[in-house]
Amino acid sequence: MDIVYRVCEFLQKIAFRLFSDYKVAGVENVPPMGPLIVVCNHQSNMDPSILAAALPRRIWFLAKEGIFRVFIARWFLRAWGAFPLRRGETDLRAYRWSLEKLGSDQVLVVFPEGTRSTGGMRRARIGIAQIALTTQATILPVGMTGTERHGSCFKVFYPSGRLRVNIGMPFSLPVVEGKPSKEVLQSLTDMIMNRVAMLLPEEYRGAYATPRAGSAAAGHERAVAGGAVTYANDNGPAQSAPGG
Repeated sequence: MDIVYRVCEFLQKIAFRLFSDYKVAGVENVPPMGPLIVVCNHQSNMDPSILAAALPRRIWFLAKEGIFRVFIARWFLRAWGAFPLRRGETDLRAYRWSLEKLGSDQVLVVFPEGTRSTGGMRRARIGIAQIALTTQATILPVGMTGTERHGSCFKVFYPSGRLRVNIGMPFSLPVVEGKPSKEVLQSLTDMIMNRVAMLLPEEYRGAYATPRAGSAAAGHERAVAGGAVTYANDNGPAQSAPGG
C-alpha cells in the first residue's frame, strides 16, 4: 500500500509546481527517525496532502469517519495513511491505532482543533496531550497558511494561490507523575498549540493570538499539578520540580 502514498505524494508535488506559489520552511527541523507527532493548524480538507508533500517522512493521520463510508474512498484513504475517527466522543480504536503507529516509530499527524478553522485557530481538544504524554513521542509544530481558500478536497488537483508550510523546532512534553487532571491536559494542549501559533501570522492565531502563561515563548514549560512535575526545554536535560 505504500506505493499509493508515494504516487500521491509525487503527483501532489507536481501540482504545486504547476499551479501554486508553494514554499516550505524548516524541513531541516524534522527528526529523521523515531516516533513523531506532527501538530498543525487545520483550515482545509487538503491539509494532509500538503503535509505529505512537505515532510520528508511518511505520515499517518486521523480523518473523520464519515468520509470512509464509500468502499473506494475507504480503500484509498487507508492505503494513503488515514484512519477513521469518531468525532465528538472518545474513540478508543483511533487512540489505540495512534499509539500503535507511534510505538513503531512512525509519524502521526494530528489536527488538535478537531475541525477546520478558516477564521483563525480554535481552542484545541486535550486528546493530543494525552497521546503525547502516553508515548513521550517528540512533537513537531507546523503552521500552514493559504489553505483556508481551498475547502474542497478536490483542490489537491489544482492547488492555486500562495501556500506556505512553516515547520518549527521539535520538542517534548513535560513528564507528569500520576494521572494528569483535565486542567493539566488542557494546559499542556495550550502549550503545544502556542508553539503552532508562533509559526503563523497574527491573523491566523485565533484563540492563541495572545500567548498564555507558561507558553513556549519562555523557552521551557511547566504544567502545575498536585504532584511532582518533570519538565524540559529544547536545549537541555530534563529537570525536576515540585508541583504546587
